[in-house]
Amino acid sequence: MTMRRDVHEELRARLHEAAGGHEPDRESILARVERGMAGPAASAHRATSPPVFGWMRVAGATAAVAGVLAVGGYAVASAVKDEAAPQQEVATSPTPTPSPDATSRAPAPPVDPTPTTAPERRESAPPPSGKPSASVTARPPAATEDGPLWSDGSVDPHSNDFWAQSNITIKTREELTALTVRLRVAQTGGVSDAGAWRSLPENDFTLTVGEQDGFLVYTWTLKEGRKVRAGEWVFAGQFDHDRGGRDAGTDRYTVTAAAGSDRLSVGGGFAAVDDADDAGGDS
Repeated sequence: MTMRRDVHEELRARLHEAAGGHEPDRESILARVERGMAGPAASAHRATSPPVFGWMRVAGATAAVAGVLAVGGYAVASAVKDEAAPQQEVATSPTPTPSPDATSRAPAPPVDPTPTTAPERRESAPPPSGKPSASVTARPPAATEDGPLWSDGSVDPHSNDFWAQSNITIKTREELTALTVRLRVAQTGGVSDAGAWRSLPENDFTLTVGEQDGFLVYTWTLKEGRKVRAGEWVFAGQFDHDRGGRDAGTDRYTVTAAAGSDRLSVGGGFAAVDDADDAGGDS
């Protein structure tokens, strides 16, 4: 790079020297023109020539001097330009393409954002097994038996999307001197009392209906001095609920009774009426 610069500087110096050697002396040229016009050889010719030709010669000489000066200046300018052009070409580099990071615009997303390798799947918990968890309370059986007393809980098949009836069926092989039947309907939404009935005489029982601990509770109590003869009997609680199929999985019933000196107790949950028929006991 240094050698190339020295060659350029030497060439430039020679061009300037040559241009200086060819630079005309304007004053000398004008003096020569004036002496030629005043000489004896041309005095006779100029005497016969009109004065206008003399001025034309002066103007032509002046134009010649200006032309020489213009040519000399153009030669010097061309030499300087030719010498400076390679240096400008060396110093100039192509305009770089702007990087996305150098602008306020976010870089474009990749064409295919899908990762080439699927992410590793991590299990947050072991897969569920087919067995129910020990923490889940098992649903009690609908039918239970204690001595001569048997019971079953079922949802009446006439229940619909707005109304339901829970049936408690008892069977006793002996006469009962005391009997209390309690139905607990879970408050699953919009549950409200819609009535109750029993297949035993109405005047033999006291009925109370109320809410307790999130349940609608129906209680039938045999009045003192009354008895329930052996047989099969039904106690039913009716209630309205929010629209849609209702789950009776958390509904419960209990039956306590006395047969002579025996104290009997049965109870459970609720199943479909067909299941209750399949699980029925002997009367």
